[in-house]
Amino acid sequence: MMMTMGFEISDEFLGTFVPILVYWVYSGMYVCLGSLERYRLHSKVDEDEKNLVTKSAVVKGVLLQQTLQAIISVILFKITGSDDADASTTQQFSLLLLARQLIIAMLVIDTWQYFIHRYMHINKFLYKHIHSQHHRLIVPYSYGALYNHPLEGLLLDTIGGALSFLFSGMSPRTAIFFFSFATIKTVDDHCGLWLPGNPFHIFFSNNSAYHDVHHQLYGSKYNFSQPFFVLWDRILGTYLPYSLEKRATGGFETRPIKASKDE
Repeated sequence: MMMTMGFEISDEFLGTFVPILVYWVYSGMYVCLGSLERYRLHSKVDEDEKNLVTKSAVVKGVLLQQTLQAIISVILFKITGSDDADASTTQQFSLLLLARQLIIAMLVIDTWQYFIHRYMHINKFLYKHIHSQHHRLIVPYSYGALYNHPLEGLLLDTIGGALSFLFSGMSPRTAIFFFSFATIKTVDDHCGLWLPGNPFHIFFSNNSAYHDVHHQLYGSKYNFSQPFFVLWDRILGTYLPYSLEKRATGGFETRPIKASKDE
């Protein structure tokens, strides 16, 4: 429990709703930065003209998904209970335990999302009726990161998050950090910007340019990995290398490197 102005706020509550708040705050920051054309992966004109869904519809779709995720998260926390096993771990092993839990959670959610995501591209029915909704955003932007069909949101994000929570053995308090971090990473991957000094671009090969390739027609059969590593793309041959070129009109553009297996 955390105390705020005399009120007790449970870790379960924070673990459910803090990532939602983080999503909109972080997205808002990128919306403000989106006016800087020199850092964009697509022009503002392309964002307005190429996308196949209105921004108001995107906001409504994301809010629907977050509502469903919040309900399921509350139920999950109630079922698993607030396990304070971390507190019983000796001080010298606490950071080691935390690191182990976070790495396991990242690998679990990456593995789950890669195979579900890839299958939604392989299966024509699932792509047409479910996953194509997300690909209406040909030019991704920050608050469209969670714009998915509700069923896809349930399969990819909600169940994937639940599995990473359960398999890692993390506490609700650790989950607050992990899911907030995962949310920031997902928003960053869809922000459509290439910012100098961005730590996500420095430490992760799976970043906004990498995922932008997947949203383009030439890359729709590649770069399925999300949100952290590119491990499964490399192992299973769906990694499409790219170069980042400067546009004459300002900003950047991702281009596939022709050393792909299709040649």
